Amino acid sequence: MAKMKAAMAAVLVMEKEGVTQAFGVPGAAINPLYAQMRERQSIAHVLARHVEGASHMAEGYTRAAPGNIGVCIGTSGPGGTDMITGLYSAQADSIPILCITGQAPRAKLHKEDFQAVDIASIAKPLTKMAVTVLEPALVPRVFQQAFHLMRSGRPGPVLIDLPIDVQMAEIEFDIDTYEPLPAYKPQATRKQIERALEMLNESERPLIVSGGGVINSDASDQLVQFAEIAGIPVIPTLMGWGSIPDSHPLMAGMVGLQTSHRYGNATMLASDFVLGIGNRWANRHTGSTEVYCKGRKFIHVDIEPTQIGRIFTPDFGIVSDAKAALDLFIEVATEMKKAGKLKDRSEWAAECLGRKNSIDYQRKTNFNESPMKPQRVYQEMVQTFGEDVTYVSTIGLSQIAGAQFLKVFKPRHWINCGQAGPLGWTVPAALGVRAADPTRKIVALSGDYDFQFMIEELAVGAQFKLPFIQILVNNSYLGLIRQAQRGFEMDYCVQLAFDNVNIPESAGIVKGYGVDHVKVVEGLGCKAIRVEREDQLAPAIAQAEAWIAEFRVPVVVEVILERVTNIAMGAEIDSVNEFEPVAKSIEDAPVAVLQS
Repeated sequence: MAKMKAAMAAVLVMEKEGVTQAFGVPGAAINPLYAQMRERQSIAHVLARHVEGASHMAEGYTRAAPGNIGVCIGTSGPGGTDMITGLYSAQADSIPILCITGQAPRAKLHKEDFQAVDIASIAKPLTKMAVTVLEPALVPRVFQQAFHLMRSGRPGPVLIDLPIDVQMAEIEFDIDTYEPLPAYKPQATRKQIERALEMLNESERPLIVSGGGVINSDASDQLVQFAEIAGIPVIPTLMGWGSIPDSHPLMAGMVGLQTSHRYGNATMLASDFVLGIGNRWANRHTGSTEVYCKGRKFIHVDIEPTQIGRIFTPDFGIVSDAKAALDLFIEVATEMKKAGKLKDRSEWAAECLGRKNSIDYQRKTNFNESPMKPQRVYQEMVQTFGEDVTYVSTIGLSQIAGAQFLKVFKPRHWINCGQAGPLGWTVPAALGVRAADPTRKIVALSGDYDFQFMIEELAVGAQFKLPFIQILVNNSYLGLIRQAQRGFEMDYCVQLAFDNVNIPESAGIVKGYGVDHVKVVEGLGCKAIRVEREDQLAPAIAQAEAWIAEFRVPVVVEVILERVTNIAMGAEIDSVNEFEPVAKSIEDAPVAVLQS
């Protein structure tokens, strides 16, 4: 046993739990923890410009690689409340992050002390645990419990609130004998998997829906192996995109009201059986359950018991970690196939692949208008960035169109805030991904409003040499809300355009688009380039890559779009409004069709 400050015990436990990186903003009430981090020099720290930004950086860090747990740190009061959006985002997508906040002294918590707020009560609905530690000796064990909870069952965030006097108190603690608690993950039984495969064998046109739980459990290889053994096409959800490569012949497209493919929706409607693994039947994937469920049976495999039956009652439910379930699916399906008991799905799989490769199910991308249509931007991105690229995005028409037109080939190469969708998420999340992986090609995708929300975090990338390419598609509109307002026959308070007095008339259309993003970005220590025609985009990306190699800072490629473009979406998966003309020939969609 050794005597140490409770804050030092917290740092030592984080070390033992594998933490090597934190994001945060120091403040008076959390300075004791920072003092111990400075003494140890074991946990690198990135100084955010906003504490919400730090929480999204922690999210990006966790989402980038299996086993990562992002840590964000803030002071008392607004330091904690600023993290709430990050906690909500992490909780909604089953992402473990640890938020640590400073707090007023224990004796003053009830006296409305400066920046004293009951952050644990505020955060409780958005976390697996939110606690203000009132006894110094509990600090190391609360941290131990936090890591155990974050890794067990459905992953999620934890908030630990540390009064300043608790941090500074002396305690006895033996770090040398400390061991992390083993995580609990429910596992399917063989009997359950055998029953599921019996039900699957009775169907004619089955599909696998692969959710974010497959990626969270690092089970993408098992998913593909099982799909190949059984010969069953796979529909990834938005959070599961990349669990099977877009180029795989069994990848049947995405389904949904917005982030979907025409061939994916058509294949879902043609199916009679769905095996969902690690997904939660999100409403923008399903639309109404009346349309989504009609004429088909469902099996649902999920790590969280209360997810099974939450949206609709499946015909069979299995509580299990996705990897544990898929390991058993592989084992039992292999035995059945060797015994000749697994139904041949080649005709159905060929039908699904035929839809995917048919021009009749493609959306047009090869527009040549100026200002550019967003579809053409994504066409150029697919051609220029290739397969080995990680996209980071959050919400808006930019993200929806990105999901319709981009291609993803590996797990964790589409890093997206799914359920919460907070504007401003993209830039700090991309910084977190870069901090987790200094080598991969990272491309962030934002509309102008998402970009403006937390634009200050670009300075973090410049200061700490965390480079990535930011594709900024600028229509000077709140595009998704404008499109939603069509139902109310209005276009109200969603226009971002104005004549910028600092931009000369000779600049043309850019003057009326308002914010001069290039100047702002350069003022934050990064590089930027503006594109107005499709033939400028590939050279601009090449210039961005050269600047990243030279300066190691984020580079923004701003693409000026036409002001109004409606992106395909609808109220049901069988009635998506395409708005723009669909492809009539291969020349209309030169990168949309993926031949197997």
